[in-house]
Amino acid sequence: MIGMIDETGTKLFHQSMPFTERLGVEVLEHGPELVRSRIAWDESLCTLGGMLHGGVLMSLADATGAVCAFLNLPEGKQGTTTVESKSNFLRAVRSGHAVASARPLHAGRSFIVVETEIRDDADKLVAKVTQTQAVL
Repeated sequence: MIGMIDETGTKLFHQSMPFTERLGVEVLEHGPELVRSRIAWDESLCTLGGMLHGGVLMSLADATGAVCAFLNLPEGKQGTTTVESKSNFLRAVRSGHAVASARPLHAGRSFIVVETEIRDDADKLVAKVTQTQAVL
């Protein structure tokens, strides 16, 4: 799953969440209806079996979902924070990229619920994450 890098979106991720820069997260697309980002497989981010660590995948999903929630904030609100996250891991990433796509399920005044799918380069579903963001 190759895509053009969205430099503005990548800068937004890295400035608002410096940890994403350290992980090497790249943004492919960002808007209120869809935020897409990816992380490259790297041995330093893996378990002993050469699989991208679940915590790395969770970080990718959390950051992507957070930006999606931010882009769906009610007028006059300044930010969000994750209050709940549920993940189902379905397959391992052993090479290439993990690509996260986040979409809002509910954008309310107090909470925003986002669903994020993570897929591999063969477009196979790696993980499904649902998170609730509290509106600050």
